[in-house]
Amino acid sequence: MPTDRQLQEDVLAALEWEPGVRAQHIGVTVADGVVTLHGFVSTLRERYLAERTTRDVRGVRSIANEIRVAPDERHTRHDSELASAVANALEWDSALADAPVKAVVRDAWVTLSGSVASAYQGEAAERAVRNLTGITGISNDITIVAAANPIALKANIERAFQRHARMDAGRVVVEVHGRTVILKGIVDSIAELDAAERAAWAAPGVTDVDDRLVVAP
Repeated sequence: MPTDRQLQEDVLAALEWEPGVRAQHIGVTVADGVVTLHGFVSTLRERYLAERTTRDVRGVRSIANEIRVAPDERHTRHDSELASAVANALEWDSALADAPVKAVVRDAWVTLSGSVASAYQGEAAERAVRNLTGITGISNDITIVAAANPIALKANIERAFQRHARMDAGRVVVEVHGRTVILKGIVDSIAELDAAERAAWAAPGVTDVDDRLVVAP
């Protein structure tokens, strides 16, 4: 397992390598494998990319993303302009066809609401908005309304784990209580942890994922 100093250097190198991130605006501190990102970026997408890039670095146990989005003059938009762009992004996303998702924009912050059949659609709505220039943050208040059979849900998630190339399915235990999925076990990296979370969230009817996985590189 890398030292905190080595991990800091690895994260900084990864950020430098990511073309969508201006690494010179981002600071990195590490304590016991927990990485804290801080600084200022001009778009929400860049903030997300910095976090995703850090998650892929081996040895990272957890991330505190304290990067602030502060659009410069070139990236600043009025709320009315943003509201129109958000509405179009939601309407044109094929994953959200016929999904009654609404958005409110206030001071460049977007609040999403409505009900969908799966958490995948809720994530799709957030992803569609996240890439828009001028957005500084998102509150995702979308609810999941599809019914879920706990036994079938558990079996489907376990099969999804077995199909996933980046996961050792035998080390992850799945428990289902109502619509809540609990993940337990040990994974090799935060990227594998993310893969397990995404697979669990993708199952129709899941409203919450309690991730108790431990990263042990």
